[in-house]
Amino acid sequence: MSRTARVERVTKETEVLVEVDLDGTGRAEISTGVGFYDHMLHQIARHGGFDVTVRTVGDLEIDAHHTMEDTALALGAAFDQALGDKAGIRRYGSATIPMDEVLVRAAVDLSGRPYVVHDEPVLAPYIGPVYATSMTRHIFESFGQAARMTLHVDVLRAARPGGHPDAHHVVEAQFKAVARALREATAVDPRAAGAIPSTKGAL
Repeated sequence: MSRTARVERVTKETEVLVEVDLDGTGRAEISTGVGFYDHMLHQIARHGGFDVTVRTVGDLEIDAHHTMEDTALALGAAFDQALGDKAGIRRYGSATIPMDEVLVRAAVDLSGRPYVVHDEPVLAPYIGPVYATSMTRHIFESFGQAARMTLHVDVLRAARPGGHPDAHHVVEAQFKAVARALREATAVDPRAAGAIPSTKGAL
């Protein structure tokens, strides 16, 4: 059974097209106009093993907020659509990812109940010219809401000896951890025999 989805989201602020194949090879074609965000969405595809296409045109003349938010909402909706009734999946996934001095843990429950917990240290306000580090939390909140998942992301270690956290490493490790947790949670469980992974019979 194909686990793919195509989502188009059009508002007065953005036009977003997202395509997802949960059983892909990590191929990604990403274009949002926000370079660092593109780099992070490539992490989701590559480390999750998903094929992902994202094409976003947003009001970057104002700032990058709407572009990143609406892209995250469309990506979450695509994951939700591609998962269908979630029969036969593992449902839960977690990953702990090191990136040099940074250590991040992410945990996912494809529960149908959107809830996001996000904890990171205070970072430099920007990575590159337009990616506001305050948006990382909002991206995961938007993605988790639209995907109808419970998502916890915790930065366990970040500080360099005698220095401040490297914002690039902290944020990138979070995206990689979420990707790996999603890879596990969305995987087909050979022991599930196609059953819904819930005593309720629905997710």
